Amino acid sequence: MSARNAFEVEFYEGGCADAQGTLQFDRRAFLKLFGGGLLIGLAPEVPWAQESGGGFRRHVLPKDISAWLHIGADSHVTIFTGKVEVGQNIRTSLAQQVAEELRTSFDSISMVMGDTARTPWDMGTFGSRTTPTMGPELRKMSVAARLLLVQMAAERWHVDASSLEAAGGKVTDPAHARSLTYGELTDGKDLVKIVTGEEPLTPATEWKIAGTSVPKVNARDFVTGKHIFPSDVTRPGMLFGVMVRPAGYNATLESLDTSGAEKLPGVQIVHEGNFIAVVAPDHNTAQNAVYAVKAKWNVPPQPSNAELFAILKKGEGNGRGPDYVSGSVEQGLAGAALKYDQEYTVQYIQHAPLEPRAALAEWNGPHLTVWTGTQRPFGVRDQLAEAFNMPAEQVRVIQPDMGSGYGGKHTGEAAVEAARMAKAVGKPVEVCWTRCEEFTWAYFRPAGVIDIRAGATRDGKLMAWEHHNYNSGAAAIGTPYDVPNQLIQFHPADSPLRQGSYRSLAAAANNFARESHMDMLAHQAGLDPLEFRLKNLSNPRMRAVLQAAAERFGWSRVKSTPQRGYGIACGTDKGGHVATCAEIDIDAKNGKLHIRRVAQAWESGAIINPEGLHNQQMGAIVQAIGGALFEQILFANGRILNPYFREYRVPRFSDAPQIDIVLLDRKDLPSAGAGEIGLIGLAPAVGNAYFAATGVRLHQMPMAPKRS
Repeated sequence: MSARNAFEVEFYEGGCADAQGTLQFDRRAFLKLFGGGLLIGLAPEVPWAQESGGGFRRHVLPKDISAWLHIGADSHVTIFTGKVEVGQNIRTSLAQQVAEELRTSFDSISMVMGDTARTPWDMGTFGSRTTPTMGPELRKMSVAARLLLVQMAAERWHVDASSLEAAGGKVTDPAHARSLTYGELTDGKDLVKIVTGEEPLTPATEWKIAGTSVPKVNARDFVTGKHIFPSDVTRPGMLFGVMVRPAGYNATLESLDTSGAEKLPGVQIVHEGNFIAVVAPDHNTAQNAVYAVKAKWNVPPQPSNAELFAILKKGEGNGRGPDYVSGSVEQGLAGAALKYDQEYTVQYIQHAPLEPRAALAEWNGPHLTVWTGTQRPFGVRDQLAEAFNMPAEQVRVIQPDMGSGYGGKHTGEAAVEAARMAKAVGKPVEVCWTRCEEFTWAYFRPAGVIDIRAGATRDGKLMAWEHHNYNSGAAAIGTPYDVPNQLIQFHPADSPLRQGSYRSLAAAANNFARESHMDMLAHQAGLDPLEFRLKNLSNPRMRAVLQAAAERFGWSRVKSTPQRGYGIACGTDKGGHVATCAEIDIDAKNGKLHIRRVAQAWESGAIINPEGLHNQQMGAIVQAIGGALFEQILFANGRILNPYFREYRVPRFSDAPQIDIVLLDRKDLPSAGAGEIGLIGLAPAVGNAYFAATGVRLHQMPMAPKRS
């Protein structure tokens, strides 16, 4: 059997298709127009293989030990990481791990995150990789720092280091009843030393700070509005810029009249090729100036939703080999008494972040600083450097905590736009996209077609499994079930719309198709859906979450009726395991579907912050409701037809079910990321519940756009 590495960068992680219309310009014309403390770090011997790929140049983690951890003379600890806070609470969980290994208080630690001038290079915050990659790196650095502090104290006191203890932010000599704080040991002096990272980490069974529900850092600032987001940043003398957008994708400008806009006070026009922007002293004036611009665009003919899935299936035969293959599917099907062959489809959906893209750009001579919301500060830095044909060292990208991303903010469109306008007018410029711009010009979660054919024996043992995903991605494409004959393959396709990474990537689509298919095979075999899954599972971690979810839900006691259905599903991706049970109501008058209750069991190794993980799962379930039931992008003739929340349905308070989370803490296993796969069980569990109630199988996501 051949299989992809469980943590390999997925097809759409870290990037997306090029922007259509907004960032296209002639480079030659564009360039002509715009003309003291303790420092500890790691020195790995090889590139950071887990976080290099996806089209990025390979980087080696810095050997300069001053890059990672700083203990000041006041004993305050500052951690530097290229990871960013997007609402997933990694500022808290990473700080917990540092405090644990450094043997200091959680409150003594602060994090500098996502600042390309101050933190080590990082590929980006996506793919559920922060916990399993950055966590261990920071833990190793913290252990190295602690051991070095103990050695410094031993040398000062002329004693054996093994007789000393580090705890509570100080080193103590029990034999002589004396101690020195970490700050007293550093005395504001820098220490340069290469660290191998071979020091032993604290086992999860001995954690005192990690593994506990430490409250979210700065939680009060978030709920009171004090916290600063990218759209809140200000600079002296800043102006406000707004783009004049094309009338559709791939449009070309035929004519332009800016005379009306130029009559407004303080308005400046920035125009080069298809790039048209207005800059003004305030945002309202800039927006009014855009309305006054008369631009005529030529929009070429383009496809619509009606042709979508036929276009995507043309991706077959692209030369990519199977992701998983074993045995012979044809032979397995020949020996199978039960067979099922079905096509499943998923629509494009929007990330719909609370805060649309925003950026503030400021030039200081040849140097550029941009404050923007992005999951890839270093990627945006390189994008800016390339756009302006300048060294990356002259570009600084700072990421204030942003108002969510969900995989949708890998790219720097707003950053490039703001920098271009700032270069033209000679002052700092802020660009804040509108909701319509975010829904139209940002990239979408890929749509896809999934074909599955499978077979099982009469008593319910899987014999063959063939799974083809066209376009949506390879995340979680492999089946967790025991099947002797498999052929599983992802087929990239030419997408009609710009597409890229999304929270859970294609795992939600692949799991929806697989678990819906498993449910139908269970029905054909006359077996309970839980019994059928357990019959074909040897993976103890998957079995554990299934049994935990079923027990919490009361699976053995429920029975579906025409108005109430019960469904179950499970899945695994990126080192985590999840199982979901759902109870739904179906309105007898109009057929509308409502999710009443969800129980979800989750296991991702050793849990760092139980409350944080619980909240992650709650949020994942609510977000998953949208993609499962009603979220979809409607498009035709190069235009998005539902670019506002009033037309694009997202989960509401009334959609939220009763949610019961079960966390399985495996302190014997490494911690895995928890940001994504919490979404993948909801849709198939709901679809299976709908089938149990009505006998009708829903093969598409969204499942009920007109019934919910």
